[in-house]
Amino acid sequence: MWIRLFPKSLLSSFCDDETARPTQLISSQKHVTIIHCPECNCYLQPPRTWIKAQLESKELLTFCVKRLKNLNKVRLVHAEFIWTEPHSKRIKVKLKVQKEVLNGAILEQSYVVEYVQQEHMCESCSRVQANPDQWVASVQLRQHVSHRRTFFYLEQLILRHGAAASAIKIKQMEQGIDFFFANRSHGVKFVEFVGKVAPVRSRSDKQLVSHDSKSNNYNYKHTFSVEISPICREDLICLPPKVRSSLGNLGPLVICTKVTNSIALFDPFTLRHCFLDTDQYWRYSFKSLHTSRELVEYIVLDLEIISPEVNVGGSRLALADAQVARVSDFGKNDTIFNIKTHLGHLLNPGDYALGYDLYGANSNDDELEKYKGLVIPDAILIKKSYEEKRQKKHAKARPWKLKSLGMEVDDKAKLDQEKVDSEYEQFLKDLEENPEMRLNISLYHNEEYQPSEMASMTDGEDAPSVPLEELLADLELRDNEDEDDSSMRE
Repeated sequence: MWIRLFPKSLLSSFCDDETARPTQLISSQKHVTIIHCPECNCYLQPPRTWIKAQLESKELLTFCVKRLKNLNKVRLVHAEFIWTEPHSKRIKVKLKVQKEVLNGAILEQSYVVEYVQQEHMCESCSRVQANPDQWVASVQLRQHVSHRRTFFYLEQLILRHGAAASAIKIKQMEQGIDFFFANRSHGVKFVEFVGKVAPVRSRSDKQLVSHDSKSNNYNYKHTFSVEISPICREDLICLPPKVRSSLGNLGPLVICTKVTNSIALFDPFTLRHCFLDTDQYWRYSFKSLHTSRELVEYIVLDLEIISPEVNVGGSRLALADAQVARVSDFGKNDTIFNIKTHLGHLLNPGDYALGYDLYGANSNDDELEKYKGLVIPDAILIKKSYEEKRQKKHAKARPWKLKSLGMEVDDKAKLDQEKVDSEYEQFLKDLEENPEMRLNISLYHNEEYQPSEMASMTDGEDAPSVPLEELLADLELRDNEDEDDSSMRE
């Protein structure tokens, strides 16, 4: 299509034949071949650059226009896609160009260019296709603790944010998880993500794989070792004197209440709290005095509030004097402990609570020995226990479920399955009891859930549960249903 735009002063100088005769502005390309990688949806920009672009996107339109020759001789006025079937492997672009031809006369031309896609995998995709184990970067996540609860939560954060979408393989190891990537940049991006959600320190190494002396190209395998702090939520910690001094004489016995890229610490006897950032922690690198696996169940015999309820870090707390006894002592002895607790707003006589038994524990800790004359309480309560109510309420399944990463399991990591299931069950209970933990993860409706017949017969306060409005619909395609079922954990 040709359109001539002439000033009126020039119209008289042309004969009718000249104004009517079409003129080709440029030798326009009507057919162009482009290389497309079907695996990563990238297009080859010669000689070796691959550009990622979706169909009918601005990036793809820019790429298509740049593939045309002789456009520098005219002015491009407009470019747009003409719809084609996606499976046709054809892309059509309508172009409108202008050019000044004679004494200010402007000639405008519109034409359509057809791009034919040739499927050809890019170098990285072909390498992965040939050998999935041929990775370029690996990230080794490790936490030196006796449980995997941190990795259960980290797994949900990774799924929520799609942080491991570019991983070609994920492998569960004895004390962590290994992630393998086809590009170093993907590994670096993943390490940055973990650093935003957990207190970590990392180092990187590289190993020479091959060297082409003619082109002077080097191929390396990059390994990122990422260590997560062993401090976990609900751990009891004895702060080193230097750390305590830097935190305004907090503690020294404190409870870890939250772990992100900083560690939230709380003094249960003064209701003071503070945050320890990643750099501060790794400067001293202390460990927990007791971990959540050592929690003991107590029954509250008597309780008296000694201070009004206050708001500490978004949580309601009240100091109280409590009289408690270990549940395991029933029928054996009449040992009773008089302690101070920060759970006065939650507990009532007859309630159960989980805490650390410092009376019967052998606390062999170097930091604790530095505090001469420190009076250690017989017990420190951590949270209210709903175990009895939960057993009455729950059936075999919960009304919600979680997704999981498709991980291979290393031979050394095939631990006691009963222990792993117990830790995962405790993780699910933590999600029910702590709404703040659920803010950053996705929970889905469980269609197989059937409420227990005893659920309607429970009296008094119910055990914490996940509100239905927090659950997401599982919108997976039906064709992949079998595959998805294997990646769901209830």
